[in-house]
Amino acid sequence: MTSPLERIESHPQESKRLIGIKYEDFTSLVILAEKRHIEKQALMQKNKIRLIAAGGGRKAEMTVKEGICLCSVYLRQKPTFEILGLLFNVARSKANNTFNYWVVILREILPASQVEEVKTDSKKYQELCKILSEHELIVDSAEQAIERPGDYQEQKKYYSGKKKIHTIKNQFIVLPGGRDIVDICIGQLGKISDISLFREHRSQLDETQRFLGDKAYIGEALITTPHKKPKKSRTFPYSKRGKSTDIISTYWC
Repeated sequence: MTSPLERIESHPQESKRLIGIKYEDFTSLVILAEKRHIEKQALMQKNKIRLIAAGGGRKAEMTVKEGICLCSVYLRQKPTFEILGLLFNVARSKANNTFNYWVVILREILPASQVEEVKTDSKKYQELCKILSEHELIVDSAEQAIERPGDYQEQKKYYSGKKKIHTIKNQFIVLPGGRDIVDICIGQLGKISDISLFREHRSQLDETQRFLGDKAYIGEALITTPHKKPKKSRTFPYSKRGKSTDIISTYWC
């Protein structure tokens, strides 16, 4: 079986379809991740109490490039770790451990949002909030299906009345036109409504920040919601040929 890494190296044009990014971007990501990996390993070795000489012990089963590729495949395709292990010829537990190790490094070198990138610097954070207040940001949420939890109480937490399945909910706030991700909230309980999730994490941005959202956010003063044409709206006036002209159009307030 050809591994995903071998596939994108022999057919770079398929990289975006398999792992979500271009092959050139994947190569750059590997370089950044390897640099961060070396830094973390050096810190671990410095604080480690040695029982054997440096360089001894079991060798790594996967290279840095394989680890990043495995992590990218999971984030893009969401296979089970059993299948992920088969794709990369490792055990399920190894696939799980590899993903959890590299996803932390990816979050460190690639902040998930503008807010996350500057949240440790109060000055930059205030400047960002000031710039964002000049725009009407777009807010929306999406649900991701998960395996039904075994415990009944856990099932109730993740059951989505809207989707009729067990889900986790993710919220996205982006710039107009989707030019960049401003803030992101992931892995929330599926039963939480969109507006409740928004209210819980509203404090991340300036209190006067304006938003654009769908009808799930009706009731929030600073969120503008769209007005859509009814499915069977009345059409008028009538033309001389008997054809009608619909003057009610879909628009954003």
